[in-house]
Amino acid sequence: MISVLIVITTVVAGWSLVAGRLEQRHVRAPLMLVLAGVVTGVFTHSHIAVTLNSEVAQHVAEVILAVLLFVDATELPGGRLFGNDPGSAARALLVALPLSLITMVLLGTLLLPGLPVALLLLIACIVVPTDFAPAETLVRDRRIPARVRSVLNVESGYNDGIVSPLFLFALILVGTNSVTRTPMQALGTAVPFALKALVAGFVMGALVAWLINRADRAEWMTEQSRRIIVLVTPLLAYTVTTAMDGNGFVASFVCGIAFRYVRQAPVRRRGASAPHASDFQLIEDTNSMMTMCMWFFFGNAVVLALGEGVDWPAIVLCVAALTVVRILPIMLAFLGSKFTWRERLMVGALGPRGTTSIVFGLLAFNALPDGPYADTALYAMTLTVLGSVLLHGGGSVVIARSLTGPPPSAAGGPGSSGNDEPDSSGVAMQR
Repeated sequence: MISVLIVITTVVAGWSLVAGRLEQRHVRAPLMLVLAGVVTGVFTHSHIAVTLNSEVAQHVAEVILAVLLFVDATELPGGRLFGNDPGSAARALLVALPLSLITMVLLGTLLLPGLPVALLLLIACIVVPTDFAPAETLVRDRRIPARVRSVLNVESGYNDGIVSPLFLFALILVGTNSVTRTPMQALGTAVPFALKALVAGFVMGALVAWLINRADRAEWMTEQSRRIIVLVTPLLAYTVTTAMDGNGFVASFVCGIAFRYVRQAPVRRRGASAPHASDFQLIEDTNSMMTMCMWFFFGNAVVLALGEGVDWPAIVLCVAALTVVRILPIMLAFLGSKFTWRERLMVGALGPRGTTSIVFGLLAFNALPDGPYADTALYAMTLTVLGSVLLHGGGSVVIARSLTGPPPSAAGGPGSSGNDEPDSSGVAMQR
């Protein structure tokens, strides 16, 4: 474990020294950590499975996901639940996302007929949620219309929170520690978990934000203390809810929504100053550092998956997850919308996978009994995210150019949405 920490900290330190130069060439921290993980994995191949399938790795992944969900919920644009364009975001999250999950399961039954539906649902929950870590420049690319960027940003911020209770249900249904359950038994376990999480997350987020507002008004806080309390809030929500036998991930996500709403209440009611952006700097930097660690372990998982060998049906399934399973539901969900056909295709094509899939995959690998089910979940995550890094990371500029035409220096055409508001891409930027 010490050697792993030495490698991670050395690579992060080296990247930090030249981050500006590397980002000009579209080389970002996730890619550097993946390469480091691959190189390390080649020399420690026999120990990779033990490292990934450990209690320490599981707890680290759980904390990272809790913080990630909270950050997602607090950094969405606009004052409404689904950002500046709630109708379009609802189409992506409430129509396209379920259709993608269903399509993934149906396709899995054809390509991998020997696997139970519960495991296919678990895999769908792992590989369907989007995340802009492999292609974070996309949400700042002015060639892409503002409303497309807005939908992509809100979708990537909310879909992991929406999928997390379904992920838990599928995990319970597949069976952990060699204990399998019927759908009703799994539902009977997952629903109370989710209900406790909704209540605990809302109460914790609203209470902490209200206390911060009161302390701010009384001038009891310092800039440092505000940053610290923002960092500990998702950890508090996660640990308290877990102690209550609730779903800590859902609680962290709901906590972020409630925290953001109550924290901004003085701004809406009395026209007070908006919360300082620096309040979130510590949690954003911490989140970035933790997700870098996840990308390192993803590099390890790549070596493990490719070393063991992967069957072609699994490869086809993962390629489909990045293409038709994503694009077709988006095209259907946006029928009748104001989006042009090119913009709809853009939303579907620009759906990278990243930290969320990695964390879900590692959690499934740790929770499932050792054997083919755990390996399949890990390999599906690995192939999908690796494909996304290649497709959306290296090919993101090509995709954007081919779908948008000339750069919008002479903006104002139809579909470029003249209301090109300033970017609010905090979620994607910090992963």
